[in-house]
Amino acid sequence: MALSGGVDSAVSAYLLKKQGYAVHAVFMKNFTGTHDNLAGECNWVRERDDAARVARHLKIPFAVWDFEKQYQRFVIDYFFHEYKRGRTPNPDVRCNQYVKIPLFLIRALKEGADFIATGHYAGKSHPTGNHPQGEKNNLWQLLSGTDDKKDQSYFLYTLTQLQLKHLLFPVGEMTKPEVRKLAKRLKLPVAEKPDSQGICFVGEVKIFDFLRTRLPEKPGDLIDTRGRVVGQHRGLWFYTIGQREGLGLSNGPWYVLGRNWRANQLIIGHKNEQRLIMAKSCITSKPHWINKPVKLPAVLLVRHRYRHPAFAAAIKKSGDGLKINFREPQRAITPGQSAVLYKKNKTGLVVLGGAVIDKVEKTKFSW
Repeated sequence: MALSGGVDSAVSAYLLKKQGYAVHAVFMKNFTGTHDNLAGECNWVRERDDAARVARHLKIPFAVWDFEKQYQRFVIDYFFHEYKRGRTPNPDVRCNQYVKIPLFLIRALKEGADFIATGHYAGKSHPTGNHPQGEKNNLWQLLSGTDDKKDQSYFLYTLTQLQLKHLLFPVGEMTKPEVRKLAKRLKLPVAEKPDSQGICFVGEVKIFDFLRTRLPEKPGDLIDTRGRVVGQHRGLWFYTIGQREGLGLSNGPWYVLGRNWRANQLIIGHKNEQRLIMAKSCITSKPHWINKPVKLPAVLLVRHRYRHPAFAAAIKKSGDGLKINFREPQRAITPGQSAVLYKKNKTGLVVLGGAVIDKVEKTKFSW
């Protein structure tokens, strides 16, 4: 059990033990609070200690596994590289793809485990039935979590069949209030611990402060949609499309609408000008399919950012990637984020796969 120090994984460990599994808790030490960790030098220590307290409470073995070098390479370095390119990466997707799931699973299997488990709000199923060719479908499916407000399937679209085979989501069919209620009844040490809102394994650090540890400030003009200078920005790579916080201007709220890299200008506008960051289409990188590749063209549900609703879109091939045409204009489609593809089933959504957004097609300000 990947025990993070939070309430979701703590309840997950309890549920597995109750179901009869021989549960071994593992805390992953991925980011130990070097000078980059502006959330505090001992953030990871506090999380480890909370996880250890939960393991003692549940009377299960506890260990710490170190994946810090791999996390630095695949998540942190990538994070800064993408922001420097003017993109907005999702570190949670990247972490699950290269560290939290694959490295954890490989070591767990070597140590004799049958399964690994996480506290993600997601589910899986193993449907049976017939393909048009008559072959049985023995492939696993990734499902959305029961709690729409906490569904984390968006972060897991890079899962493989082998990983799904060995992966359990004990709280996937619960809601967050149910998890909290159970944790309090069990008197778990983290029952009332707030949810983490920060970067995966780094902590609750402001993105600007974290980026500034490696990326230099490069001030330039803040201009409105009429081209008037209304202030100064601190470097174009510190901002993302649709951003509202951190602009330091009065008479707001103001929103980031676009960038002019050549002139080093950040374009901003008021709420009634957000139509300028609406777009209907985007181009992605090569997609990853969890099950069999979907026959294209097709109309699917697409979520282009975590916690955004999934909207219908026409999908077709575009080179090695995908061309996604939404039926309705979408706000702030952002290069570097992931477009995750779904279809409906009887109880919720099935994750088909996804890809990183490379280009947004819109007529106004560039991003």
